[in-house]
Amino acid sequence: MSVKNPKNTEFIGKMKQYAVEYKLPNADKFVTNDPMEATYVGINMWKQAVEKAGSTDVDKVREAMAGQSFDAPSGYKLQMDASNHHLHKPVMIGQIRGDGQFDVVYKTPKTIPAEPWSPYIPK
Repeated sequence: MSVKNPKNTEFIGKMKQYAVEYKLPNADKFVTNDPMEATYVGINMWKQAVEKAGSTDVDKVREAMAGQSFDAPSGYKLQMDASNHHLHKPVMIGQIRGDGQFDVVYKTPKTIPAEPWSPYIPK
């Protein structure tokens, strides 16, 4: 919700409209968060993979999912890793304000490749 860019402004507007239209509790105070963005990105990448595969067959879609990218509300083009299907995402650090929102104080210039397993935990 705190990230300022046109894509996020559009995403916030769509989510608020959805909250009002479906009479969700506290629709007038609706806020977005990272899990909402992740779901939005995931659904859109799935749609792209279905279109690429020309099918909803699980194995075909899984294969088509590799390497998918999507312009996310965060302002970054997120990419699905072609080898492990983990999402490459940016790192953002925020400072909490009194109103519960955040001021972004640092963000990586580009997305970070996914680490499929912690190097600090034995397999």
